[in-house]
Amino acid sequence: MAELVVFVGLQASGKSTYYRTFLAKTHTLVSKDLMPNVRQRQRRQEELIVAALEAGQSVAVDNTSPTPEDRASLIQIGKRFGATITGYWFLTSTAAALERNRMREGKARVPDVAIYATMKKLAQPTFAEGFDRIFTAQIAANGEFVVDEMAKGE
Repeated sequence: MAELVVFVGLQASGKSTYYRTFLAKTHTLVSKDLMPNVRQRQRRQEELIVAALEAGQSVAVDNTSPTPEDRASLIQIGKRFGATITGYWFLTSTAAALERNRMREGKARVPDVAIYATMKKLAQPTFAEGFDRIFTAQIAANGEFVVDEMAKGE
């Protein structure tokens, strides 16, 4: 069965690194960051997710997806294809995200205001949204990821 993974978290919270480290071999990557010249990025993102799920491929959506509204259409598509819907809630402080962002180069670096704007609307994913599984993920002091599965009811 295919899986739809939805990342939720600030810019520079480790989402892309997590994808490359743990999911790149098994999940098709869909990210609005990879389509800077596309006018209707939301629509294009959904088309790519549908195409992958139709082909039986698992998908990882690497965006900030800060609100339940941002995640709703993704979850709806996943459910339509019978995919397992997995959320990853990337825990980090604003200060840590700003610090990691400052180490980025070129287009990977976002303006600080973008991190602050995302923080203002960032909401933890919940099972009520339609997730089958939710994990918390954060970068430890040694640079490794600490990942824990949330129990339903948390």
